[in-house]
Amino acid sequence: MADGHTENEITIDAPFDLVWEMTNDLDNWPNLFSEYASVDVLDRKGDTVTFRLTMHPDENGKVWSWVSERTADRASRTVRAHRVETGPFQYMNIRWEYRETPEGVRMRWIQDFAMKPEAPVDDAGMTEMINRNSKTQMALIRDRIEQAAGDERPEPALATD
Repeated sequence: MADGHTENEITIDAPFDLVWEMTNDLDNWPNLFSEYASVDVLDRKGDTVTFRLTMHPDENGKVWSWVSERTADRASRTVRAHRVETGPFQYMNIRWEYRETPEGVRMRWIQDFAMKPEAPVDDAGMTEMINRNSKTQMALIRDRIEQAAGDERPEPALATD
């Protein structure tokens, strides 16, 4: 059976620096993503951060939490992350890619994973969940960053005759 793989992307109409800073400010993720209740940074070594993510309770009241490690590489405009505590996953690797386009910054998430046999959902089910959730979260992130970009833009000068 093939492992799970997802690719999702969105274009954010904001400067690269703002997109990079906001999406890599882990302490602020609970304000950027709607699904995370808290982020606890456990360790920082250079551009690598080890942190615990805790989600809001699911529909059954269960709170999911895990530890991930994330390495940001601004020069290549990529971030690589993987779960240290894998939970229901055999493994979970995520790659974030950022690319400037005439329309804004294209942010892409590529996730490769496999579910454990005893997990409540199989690879296909998790692929569907990740694809659905990524679209929701990416739209939220886009809207919040574009709002911040709008707040930073100077007011247009009024024409005076």
